[in-house]
Amino acid sequence: MFIWSFIVTLVVILTYAIFVVYAERKAAAFVQDRLGPVEVGPKGILQTVADLIKLLQKEDIVPTASDKILFRLAPWLIFTAIFWGFTALPWVPGLVGSNLPSGIFMIFAVVSLDVIGLFMVGWGANNKYALFGAVRSIAQIISYEIPLGLCLLAVVTFTGTLNLQEIAQQQSIDTTFHSSLFGIPGIDVSAWGGVFTWNIIRFPVLLPVAALFFIATLAECNRAPFDIPEAESELVAGFHTEYSGFRFGMLFLSEYAMMLLVAILLVFLFLGAWSSPLPNIAGVKLYDWTSGTTGQLSSYVWSIVWLGGKTIAVIFWQIMLRWTFPRLRVDQLMHLCWKLFLPLSMLLVLVSAIWKWFLIS
Repeated sequence: MFIWSFIVTLVVILTYAIFVVYAERKAAAFVQDRLGPVEVGPKGILQTVADLIKLLQKEDIVPTASDKILFRLAPWLIFTAIFWGFTALPWVPGLVGSNLPSGIFMIFAVVSLDVIGLFMVGWGANNKYALFGAVRSIAQIISYEIPLGLCLLAVVTFTGTLNLQEIAQQQSIDTTFHSSLFGIPGIDVSAWGGVFTWNIIRFPVLLPVAALFFIATLAECNRAPFDIPEAESELVAGFHTEYSGFRFGMLFLSEYAMMLLVAILLVFLFLGAWSSPLPNIAGVKLYDWTSGTTGQLSSYVWSIVWLGGKTIAVIFWQIMLRWTFPRLRVDQLMHLCWKLFLPLSMLLVLVSAIWKWFLIS
């Protein structure tokens, strides 16, 4: 199972990166009233493939004054840390590389290791612009991990588990779990399914938690308006200034893999995971029709469709925000984290605990 999960994850990340880069370039062109890629392939769809081939053919330049070991090792460490986080994600019911009881904690722990890789990138390059970009990125990621972790704690407070499989099952029609609307025992929606069993609907306090989680993950991915570490106008290219060829491609791929990881995690925690959003109401079995038969191929196909569709919707908003909001200053970024997001996330955890105690226990 682990080998299959490894292969599936690697194929998904590589395929997704090719298409999402093209989609982002087209979305940017639409927002800015231009065409975007049009030359290579129909509607420019093969432009990303051509750019990838060109990138792999570029010379792998290692600066003379750099720390050769750190410089070469850092991109591998960053990508490995992010790729490792996918091992606890179930792609469909039953298909997971590592079905740990504390899967969320494991993801949160291993992905944090990319901070070490970022420091190695900045320090090993022996370039002041790369070092500035790395320091900015490390400070940003470490800061926003705190409200991000508190958002996870709020979800765990309601679900009572760190296992993503169980969190997904609680948001579906499953006889093992009994879902109550708003946490009120008298309103059982276990047989309805669909959006009524999503965490943000069952527990409305998780709606602002989901919004906070989404914004914090933008900072974790160095995405606009939190792309200060890669601020091209003042840092040339940020922490990867000195990289070229295959190693630059790994750093590039790591950022997009991180976008995919946090998008899937958001879907699992708040948006019903792989379950159909259509409910069974008044004898109309929409959930049953769009979920397939448990354990059969139809169930796996529908799970991929819904998980993929929800994830693409989250990634779409990640992309569109880049072309909507201006980049924050460093002081604004830290003010937002420590003076707004941190107390707000602590308040939401407290409200979640009180809600759980009085309405559910």
